[in-house]
Amino acid sequence: MQQLDKCDILIRNALVFDGSGAMPKVEDLAIGNGKIQARGADLQVQAPAEIVDATGKWLLPGLLDIHTHLDLEAEVNPGLHEAVRHGSTTLVVGSCSLGLAFGSQRRNGEDPIVDCFTRVENMPKRVLEKCIEKITWDNTADYLNHFQDLPLGPNIAAFVPHSMMRIEVMGTQTSVTRPPNQAERRKLAEIMEAAMEQGYLGLSTDQIVFHYLANDPNKQIRIPSHFAEDDELRPIIEIVRRNNGVWQTNPDGQKMLRTLKRYFWSAGRFRGKPLKISALTAVDFVSVPGVWQKMLKLGKVINSPIFKGKIHFQALGGAFRMWSDGMICPVFEELPSTRKMVACEADDVAGRQALLNDPQWLEEFKVDWAKMTNTTANITQIGGSSDERATFQMDFGKMHFDDCAVPSWNGDTLAEVLERLKLHKQSGGKNGAKDAAEAAEFDRFPESATDPREFWLQCLRLYDTGFRWWFDVANTDEDVVEQILFDKNALPGFNDSGAHLTNLAFYDGNLGTLRIAQKRGVARVAEAVHRLTREPAEFFGLDVGRIDPGCQADVILIDPENLKNHDMNTGRTKIFHEVFEQDVLVNRSDGVVDQVYINGQRVWENGSRFTPILGKQTLGRALRANGH
Repeated sequence: MQQLDKCDILIRNALVFDGSGAMPKVEDLAIGNGKIQARGADLQVQAPAEIVDATGKWLLPGLLDIHTHLDLEAEVNPGLHEAVRHGSTTLVVGSCSLGLAFGSQRRNGEDPIVDCFTRVENMPKRVLEKCIEKITWDNTADYLNHFQDLPLGPNIAAFVPHSMMRIEVMGTQTSVTRPPNQAERRKLAEIMEAAMEQGYLGLSTDQIVFHYLANDPNKQIRIPSHFAEDDELRPIIEIVRRNNGVWQTNPDGQKMLRTLKRYFWSAGRFRGKPLKISALTAVDFVSVPGVWQKMLKLGKVINSPIFKGKIHFQALGGAFRMWSDGMICPVFEELPSTRKMVACEADDVAGRQALLNDPQWLEEFKVDWAKMTNTTANITQIGGSSDERATFQMDFGKMHFDDCAVPSWNGDTLAEVLERLKLHKQSGGKNGAKDAAEAAEFDRFPESATDPREFWLQCLRLYDTGFRWWFDVANTDEDVVEQILFDKNALPGFNDSGAHLTNLAFYDGNLGTLRIAQKRGVARVAEAVHRLTREPAEFFGLDVGRIDPGCQADVILIDPENLKNHDMNTGRTKIFHEVFEQDVLVNRSDGVVDQVYINGQRVWENGSRFTPILGKQTLGRALRANGH
């Protein structure tokens, strides 16, 4: 029996999962001065300031979100409430080669943050402007240091974003038109060396073929990281390896042999020590069944005693559901005609309408439509579409209206609405429609709109981004999702939080992993907690993910009964973000996470509300990797 004179908070009788993977125990936890003071059965504290009865609750270290794009939001909304409410107390930023490590980088008329983030992460330029206005630094050291002056909620750990680093050395225009010269290569290496010493996690690069710049004259050009060949990238990667850092990367669907070769850079057999690689992503894509198995088998080979690598593929703890506002959605970056539609500014209704009524664009779209409706041609990887078939396939039976301009369509598939439209037209307006209001809408459609392509185009003409619908990209079979989450060559925690403001919402993905584990019993939950806390913390070299005495008190309480009913799909909802002055898609899992503590301060309570200090008081910190 341990005895303490005092503590700030004494949590009693919780079932404690400590992050090690060991079976949990019913214990007490004492918190004082932002630290874990003691943990054990029946702690005796003479003068606890507050006692929390956690009987029936799970207590575990704060969860890690290993892939976010919350870099910009942290500057205007540093509490990062949407991540915190789901139990995330440590967030990784600087993902996919994008970030703020070099400041605004506005020079010579170039605007790199707007150029890179707008389309890649579906963030309207006016939202980005709000964030850029807050930037006061211009180098990697000051970026990490500035977090101590923010009322930061969760902890932040950062990658050096490769696209921004190339822009810092070469400028935006030059970085997408030629390779770096020798002086520029030396500068890239100097930046990487300094950043590793400053405590950055490592380097994030990008090769996803859907990622394009947003400013003229480069709207048909991909972001700068795509232009780095092996001879440029390899020396920087070796700096990451030497410093025990992590390389975050993803596949190029059009250059898979090069991608595979780069993954084998992880192998320690040839370099004395492994290169840690965190790769996107192991999910069960609807359009490419079984590709997740190939990814994980590849990881098994690289990590084998033969090659001695250290690679994992990031995994999502639930369904990968994506919304589209008209044609504003990442999947439409793949083909030339649809890419032109996405390239229009968010509020450029006239620009989109001009395309929809341009005979030349319509002919181009006719060709691309055939690729999006070709069910016979084979496809083997995401972004690696053949000349005949696109990655995303238009299946109206699996595309569902939601929050669209015609409320009565919400919940219907596009196929159901099209079928009613056909009946309406065939009957001369007498049959088919649900009601008079729908009949009036159908009267706005020409006879030709009974053809699926023309129906699609007319919906865009009539409703623009009000033509809102969703579809499942991946992870529709939960048994497969479970296999991925608990494969040792994968790592859960890929939530993409803060990205694609109206397209995606996976803030609660870690809770999805815990719920799936809960179905198998307490030992599986202990494994899941390890995978979401201590395992990623150790992989990334961070001093979080533990609840031992002396550790920063980042802990959460989970209500296991409410967790059983958690559903990522039904919890997704669109809200108006008051800081952004913009609609965003978020998750609601209220009641599942009962309490969240960061640095010993309660920031979420009763499973339903934030405390006043979140976003008002500095709680989290910029984490420095590997003891720097």
